[in-house]
Amino acid sequence: MKKNWTKFLVVALSVMMVFAMTACGGGGGEAAPADGGEAAAQVLKIGSSGPLTGGASIYGTAVKQGAEIAVAEINEADPSFQVEFKMEDDEADGEKAVNAYNKLKDWGVQVIMGTVTTGSCIAVSAEAFEDRIFELTPSASSADVTAGKDNVFQVCFTDPNQGIKAADYISENFAGKKVGVIYNNSDPYSTGIFNAFKAEMEAKGGEIVAAETYPDDTNADYSAQLTNCKSAGAEVVLLPIYYTPASVILKQAKDMNYAPVFFGVDGMDGILDMEGFDTTLAEGVMLMTPFNPWSTDENVASFVEKYQAAYNELPNQFAADGYDGVYAIYNAFKAAGLSADQENAEICDAMIGQFTGGFTYDGLTGSGMTWNDKGEVNKTPVVCAIEGGIYVDK
Repeated sequence: MKKNWTKFLVVALSVMMVFAMTACGGGGGEAAPADGGEAAAQVLKIGSSGPLTGGASIYGTAVKQGAEIAVAEINEADPSFQVEFKMEDDEADGEKAVNAYNKLKDWGVQVIMGTVTTGSCIAVSAEAFEDRIFELTPSASSADVTAGKDNVFQVCFTDPNQGIKAADYISENFAGKKVGVIYNNSDPYSTGIFNAFKAEMEAKGGEIVAAETYPDDTNADYSAQLTNCKSAGAEVVLLPIYYTPASVILKQAKDMNYAPVFFGVDGMDGILDMEGFDTTLAEGVMLMTPFNPWSTDENVASFVEKYQAAYNELPNQFAADGYDGVYAIYNAFKAAGLSADQENAEICDAMIGQFTGGFTYDGLTGSGMTWNDKGEVNKTPVVCAIEGGIYVDK
């Protein structure tokens, strides 16, 4: 009996050692063969951070879930190359984002697919640049995210690009209309779009009759800004802001019987899913987005079906950004002939070469996507109107 108990202890200790070695291993590399006879699969560790709690959690949760769909597809389709994905909550706070980044480094991250929001990404991209870890953000759109950092790229439009495209669309489709703007003058995302919009509108001879600001997205009263836009006769009001303040603005505009055409950008995507929001307030709102979940495109329809089956909700643009981010990394990694056991700096240099060397990607948020040496993506936005609780291409 004593002999058998000793044998049990030896076996148990051996199993514990195997688990300990697996848990403590840094970086990617190769997974152990399932049956001991087949070649080991490569494992690439992709890390991210974003707001999974708090007021901006719709964005972070959507990116995470979209990325998870892509990871599941890749791992099912390619048993020889597996992707391990981990996302930390940064609550859309720069300091917390850096802490999340350090946790991912301890985990052994090899490529960053994040962060989700602009302020957090500016903080993390500086760290990733110093550490020579390749970074592709799904949704941080400020030019400051990539400025001076050769290893940081974007899936989403840059803020200036959105501002220019919005001005072009409004100038063409609302010619002669008076335009107002309400934006957050303390937010790089909001001010970046506004500055480019203003310059392009002026270049096209458009008239901005009111440019109203506020300092914080937790602001609860926009009546002064709306009153100024209404008094100035603004018939189109650009909202280069996130959906939380936009939801309050739409409610207060209705209460004061002010009904211009509200024109949003990608930060407004998600407003229809906001808990407690009366979606009828968004009827007729126009917005620029790279992704329409009601599209009849075969790839979009397949993604939407999988997403709804997994999470029981409709994906927004940020979910599609997360999906495209993972696939763009995976495709570029494979195209570069990289191995998951290479050093992060080697992976970083090779990925930079791919993204600046003519690499293209056909995704949910754009076909034939390419990147320049500033990290900016080249793709065309879709302008939609919210009608009957869905997006309709315009």
